[in-house]
Amino acid sequence: MSNSDARIAIVTGGSRGLGRSTVLSLARRGVASIFTYNTNRAEADKVVAAAREADAKAVALQLDTGKVAAFDGFVKSVSSALSDLGAARFDYLVNNAGTSHHNAFEKTSEGELDALYNVHFKGVFFLTQKLLPFINDGGRIVNISSGLTRFAIPGSASYASMKGAIEVLTRYLAKELGPRGIAVNTVAPGAIATDFSGGMVRDNPEINKRVAEMTALGRVGQPDDIGPMIASLLSTDNRWINGQRIEVSGGMAL
Repeated sequence: MSNSDARIAIVTGGSRGLGRSTVLSLARRGVASIFTYNTNRAEADKVVAAAREADAKAVALQLDTGKVAAFDGFVKSVSSALSDLGAARFDYLVNNAGTSHHNAFEKTSEGELDALYNVHFKGVFFLTQKLLPFINDGGRIVNISSGLTRFAIPGSASYASMKGAIEVLTRYLAKELGPRGIAVNTVAPGAIATDFSGGMVRDNPEINKRVAEMTALGRVGQPDDIGPMIASLLSTDNRWINGQRIEVSGGMAL
């Protein structure tokens, strides 16, 4: 645990959607967060304020997780933020930041694939590597994947393949970081009603209905179906879960 009384998490993509729900779910458990946002500082500030209302500290730092060259500077900002929180290290890392992509396999360009790789695999790989010296022994890492690695929906081949790579990486990290007592797991959400993919699941009634019909619990997911689950997974209640892919989809495509 961290040197201060409060546990500390780093959550990428914490200004909206699943990341926002995760930061605030952690806040309600007394966990402080350093979270990243890409462009929308105003939304990030709202998350900081909401965490404060839950009596937890949160610090927003700008980062494009697809630009590895920016990571050294980000780590310095993290070190400074940790100092402000009264700590030298943190306890939890949630690799959540991502971009959506929908295109048929035969139409996907090299540029599209490279952009997905940079954010969804290369960025996760090297950001985790850069932050490792700051993670407390006995800490926990959660990598966000997708239900699309289990069931196939045309147009998602590139995105799902990158998430599949993350699931393999998760198992290797669990093995290699085991000597430090660091548990590493994958959380794979189903279709969630957020502004992801331009708000497709949330705002398109036809897609919303289609997803609900293929989900055992009969509705689309909400951000707060995911954030509290991640917060729970990071807690000591789930300390013996390691190297696992946990799908949180309400039973999609069973």
